[in-house]
Amino acid sequence: MPEGQLRHGVHPNLLPPARQRPSWPTVLITPPPGNPQRRLAATPSQRSSAIAHPTRFGCAELDIRHVTLFVASVDNMHKRASAEVENLMRMIEDVVTKPLLRPDSPWQLHLAGRADVLPDSTRHALKLAEDGTRQRSGDFHVTVAIGYDGREEIVSAVRSLLEQEARAGATPGELAQRLTADALAVHLYTGGRPDPDLVIRTSGERRMSGFLLWQAAYSELYFCDVYWPGFRKIDFLRALRSYSARSRPLAA
Repeated sequence: MPEGQLRHGVHPNLLPPARQRPSWPTVLITPPPGNPQRRLAATPSQRSSAIAHPTRFGCAELDIRHVTLFVASVDNMHKRASAEVENLMRMIEDVVTKPLLRPDSPWQLHLAGRADVLPDSTRHALKLAEDGTRQRSGDFHVTVAIGYDGREEIVSAVRSLLEQEARAGATPGELAQRLTADALAVHLYTGGRPDPDLVIRTSGERRMSGFLLWQAAYSELYFCDVYWPGFRKIDFLRALRSYSARSRPLAA
């Protein structure tokens, strides 16, 4: 390949040499910021890029097959000003569902969180997109975490496992023997999908904000000072370069 030529739209200077480069993360997690003023001030183009990033950032071309986007927590839905929540919900309805439903999109949509805290129109739009992409054969998966809380997810998973075992007639002793990390993981919102290799946190925040607390136990963390609406493809590629340069312990 000639010097300076793009590979899958990625400039080679942003990537480590091929001999040093491990495979890209199979799972990428990208929480958005907690700054409402910055999010509301974003242009329509920035907001569109932020939510539709699996396609705009070239994840499929890089063979990143699992992407999870943290859109809003339960607290966001309850505590943020109504104008901000309404704006975010409209953006999700317009920008998440329509690009994913296009025939040329390889992505299957999955939802993580409590649908009951969403407006009816948002819940309906996301459900249509989830159903409409369910039969995609490309094995590319984007999970939208909305109405999500990590601790609540774990409590819900424990409750679901207990109810399942109770229906099966398990005794307390039998339940204690069957209560394992693998058994519980099946009941998480993300059950059946792999844990994240990489968590990207934007906006200069240095915390997880309750996001995927169980699943991200061994994830690599990358912190970026750019506010989410302004998060660009070059910022995304820098996160991948940082990840590729790390040496992960086998135990992780």
